[in-house]
Order: sequence, then structure tokens, then C-alpha cells
Amino acid sequence: MWLKTGLALSLLLMSHLAFARDYIDAHLHYVDFFQETDGMPALIEAMDESDISQAVIMGIPVSKVWHENEPKKPRYYAGDDAPIYWYSATDFELHAAIESLSPEQQNRFIPFLSGFNPEDKNSVNHIRRALELNPGFWQGIGEVFTRHDDLTALIEGSAPRANSEAMMKVYKLADEFDLPVLLHSNITSKRERNPLYLEELEEALSKNPAVKFIWAHAGTSKALHRHQDKLEFLYPLLKDLMGKYDNLYIDLSWTMLEPYILDNEGKPRPKWLALLEDYPTRFVIGSDVVGSFDNVGKIMHGFDPVLDALPAEVAQAIAHDNLLSLLPEQSKD
Repeated sequence: MWLKTGLALSLLLMSHLAFARDYIDAHLHYVDFFQETDGMPALIEAMDESDISQAVIMGIPVSKVWHENEPKKPRYYAGDDAPIYWYSATDFELHAAIESLSPEQQNRFIPFLSGFNPEDKNSVNHIRRALELNPGFWQGIGEVFTRHDDLTALIEGSAPRANSEAMMKVYKLADEFDLPVLLHSNITSKRERNPLYLEELEEALSKNPAVKFIWAHAGTSKALHRHQDKLEFLYPLLKDLMGKYDNLYIDLSWTMLEPYILDNEGKPRPKWLALLEDYPTRFVIGSDVVGSFDNVGKIMHGFDPVLDALPAEVAQAIAHDNLLSLLPEQSKD
């Protein structure tokens, strides 16, 4: 009896080990929209509990005003009508947080530089100075906030565009330093049921073929879904774009799971699995948490039904390997 029980336990353990998965979180914000954070100890603990070996970590390039006339601090950037302003110090605060860690802990983080105004043609000079001040530290650029529904509506001035002259300068710099660009560019507005801003994305892709673009949650957002539920044109559009642009990569953050990849029963839709298998090196997954890390494991493991339904080598690529392949060459040595 003991032998049978022991054998069963051994087989169960071997099965668990066979399916244990190592994750790289490809989209994690160290701070929230008030530049506040749970801190590095809380983040590292959350990663340890969730099989997350590494994380692409970035600040937030904007900060929300707690307006003089508001008696209560808003909980989120959309909490009231107070404005939002560009905040460059987010990068230097992130740099200090990582530098305070042990070398082993530092190696778990892949820092992206984000603290710049994408409508300012001087921003390219700020980015260059930041890169040259700490050679080899920054591994990517982003998340760059361009079209971002309610958020960009609260920023003074015009809505940033993926194909602005200022951003074209940034892409040229990204090419020079071999840095991937994590780009937030909504595919449409809250009320238009068509790819309203597609031209902006395509111009950025087509004019910068050597730049590796990581499209944050494929142009979707919670605000878009709140108004439109589901963008019916997204799947065929994404399939077309993946075939058309070799430099386009997709960050499958949580807004992509529902209502797109998973059906109402929480099972992966066959057409989305087919797309992932057709382009196994072109997708990454991220939590997109902002400054609070309690749910990072839950969000990352929310992709398990999708990864479990894919061939093992494809799941491994999406969960871990693809992100590493996008980094500058010296980072892969």
C-alpha cells in the first residue's frame, strides 16, 4: 500500500515539474499614476510566489494632479477631472530602486525608459542623455503613451500620435541603440467601431523596419471595452498586420484575455491559438500592474489556459523566451 501511494505521489510530483512554467512579465509598472509603489521587497516577494523569474519594469511617464479644489485624493487617473502632466523623474527613481538591490536581484529586472513627452521633439535628447548617463542599464523604451483614451484626454495639449515627428526621432534613436519600443497606441476611440488610428501605427512600423515594436495589448484598453465590449475587427486586423510587418510584436496584457482570446467558459478560442502558433516568436505576456503587486501572479497565471493549450515549445516562447530575444544584443551575451 505504501509503495503504491509513494509511486502515485512521485508521479504527481513529476507531472507538476513537467508542467512548471517560468514566466517573464513583459509589462510591469513599478509605480502608479501618483508615482507611488509597494516597493521592491513586495515586488520580489510577489514574483517569487508566482513563478516569475524576471520582469520588464518601467515607471509611469505621467503623474496625476491632486487638485487644490478636491478634498479627497483620487484613487486612479480617471478618478476626477484634474489634469495629468509628463513626469521624467520616474526613470531616475526606478534606476535608484534597482541599484539598491543585490546583483542577483538586479538581474531579475529588465528596465525600460519611459519618462518623456512623446509630443516634444526635444525628448530624443533627454532619452539619449539618460542612456549615456547609465550605459547598458536601459534595455528598452516604453511604455510610450500615445493614443490612450481617458488618460490622454486629461493631458494638456494634443493627443500624442505613434507617427508624430517627435516619435520618429525616438524610433531612430531606438534603432541606434538596438532598443525595443513598448508602444501604447489605441487602435480606435471609445465610440468608433473601426480601426480609426491604424494609419498612425502603420506609418511608425513601415518607416522604422529595424525597430522592434511591442504593441501594448494590441491597441485595446479597459476603457474601449467598457464602451464597445469587443472590437470585432481586431482579430482579422491583427492577423493581417502580423503578416505584413516583421517588426511587430504583441504584448498580450490582461485586456486581451477577455473578451478576445478566452471564450465565455474561460477556454481558448481556436482561431487565437492558431494565430499564436502561426507567429510563435511574436507574442509576449505581461501583467500591466501599476505600483501594486498583490495581483501580479493571478494575472500572469490567467494565461495558463492559453499556454496549456499550445505546443510546449510555443508556450515556452511566449511565456519566457520571446521577450529575451527582443533585447539589445549585448544583453543576450
